[in-house]
Amino acid sequence: MAAGSGTSAGGRTRTPFPALLADTAVRALREEAWLSPTPGLVDRRGGGAHDDMDLPLLLASAEALRPAFRQIAEAAERTAACVGLREELGGLGRMGERAMLRVTGGVNTHRGALWALGLLVAAVAGGAGDERAAARAAARLAALPDRWAPAGTPSHGERVRRRYGAGGARHVAEAAFPHVTEVALPRLRRARAAGRPEEVARLDALLEVMSLLDDTCVLYRGGPDGLRAVRLGAGRVMAEGGAGTACGHAALIELDAWLRRRRLSPGGSADLLAAALFLDAAPWRARSPRAVREAPACRR
Repeated sequence: MAAGSGTSAGGRTRTPFPALLADTAVRALREEAWLSPTPGLVDRRGGGAHDDMDLPLLLASAEALRPAFRQIAEAAERTAACVGLREELGGLGRMGERAMLRVTGGVNTHRGALWALGLLVAAVAGGAGDERAAARAAARLAALPDRWAPAGTPSHGERVRRRYGAGGARHVAEAAFPHVTEVALPRLRRARAAGRPEEVARLDALLEVMSLLDDTCVLYRGGPDGLRAVRLGAGRVMAEGGAGTACGHAALIELDAWLRRRRLSPGGSADLLAAALFLDAAPWRARSPRAVREAPACRR
């Protein structure tokens, strides 16, 4: 019997694996939203650089994505990674986005996070046994075409890509999420090993990503100068010892005030922190060789 489903030895019903993955993804989004003080982002203090978002809205948005994450996991469990699965995931992602927009009144709270976490949920459901394997499997899915993707108005990320040549969320996914596996997760775990409080460890992971990422959310509103300032500001916090030191905390608050004044929000970095939190807590279940052999043929 597959791990995460069926009945335990004590007779209690276990949570089905897709539901468990959806729980983990939603929890990662909620924990990213609760984290404070996050520079320019929605957190427990309020909307940050946003005038159309607050913490209750982000929490409701995360919950609205639960069915999509579960259905993504179910699809990846029963279908081999191929164009057919990629197109099915694309449709489920668009369904999840519509559910999100209904709850938020049209505000784009989690489109980028849905893309990143949706791919990673699919990768884990499909049999990835650890975070690097999941990132590689997600990259392969991201690179596959989706014939049914709408060709309407380009997203903010696409506009930024065309104008500045920045890769954006798709590029990050196709590169196997290096800011997650090589930056956020190692920073998170080093901070924990050093005895830092969990909130400080997560803030430092976020800031490390901010100091390196070509965040298209920042580029869209602030251009290259805004992105440069954000990266330098986050780097300064880390150079001062991180969010858990007096000097680092002061630099963090200064960066937050600067971002608020300029209405800049590092949403791409926040999405990757949520992805790191998901992988950090993911319930790994490596697929058996038999299960791989019996995966349904690729649907075209």
